[in-house]
Order: sequence, then C-alpha cells, then structure tokens
Amino acid sequence: MDEPEMQLKGKKVTDKFTESVYVLANEPSVALYRLQEHVRRSLPELAQHKADMQRWEEQSQGAIYTVEYACSAVKNLVDSSVYFRSVEGLLKQAISIRDHMNATAQGHSPEEPLPPSSA
Repeated sequence: MDEPEMQLKGKKVTDKFTESVYVLANEPSVALYRLQEHVRRSLPELAQHKADMQRWEEQSQGAIYTVEYACSAVKNLVDSSVYFRSVEGLLKQAISIRDHMNATAQGHSPEEPLPPSSA
C-alpha cells in the first residue's frame, strides 16, 4: 500500500472511531445515568434548603400572627377609651357620693366643706 491510500484508510478508521465514541457518550442511557448521578448528589442539599424554607415560613407566619394580634389589641385599646372615660366619670361620681355620705354620717351638712381626709 502506498502512503496516500494508507492515510485515507487511517482517516476513515479514526472518523469511525470518533463517531462511535460520540454516539456512545451521548447515548440516552448514559445521559439518564448522568442525570441520576446529578440528582443523587444534589438532592440532599435541595431537601435541606426546602426544610429550611419551611421552617422560616412557619416562623414568619408566627411573627405575622403576633404582629396582627398586637395591632388588634392596640386598636381595641384605642376603641375602649370611651369606656375608660365613662368608668372614670362613674368613679368620680361614686367618690362624690361617698364623700357626701361620710359628711352626712359625721353630722356635717352636704354644703359645708369637708375637713381634709387623712387617707
């Protein structure tokens, strides 16, 4: 065999070999194996991230509930100021009645000023 013919056969063999390796490397079963390998390596880390996110979501939901409850309590306090003023008025009225009753019991007339109390 002469040199050019030998080179042509060598080129054909290398081309066929290259094509075979390329087909083998890209065969679907090899691709699935590589995919499975990747998933096996990545899955534990992804599962940990998922668990972390779920825990953070639960903590966030708890914080949101706490804030909403606190806002509701503050709003209820603001809304109840009317009742506090009413109670304050009733207490003042009760104190006035008590003082009037004490004055009557001690023999003072209700119009006379009371002596300072020692309490």
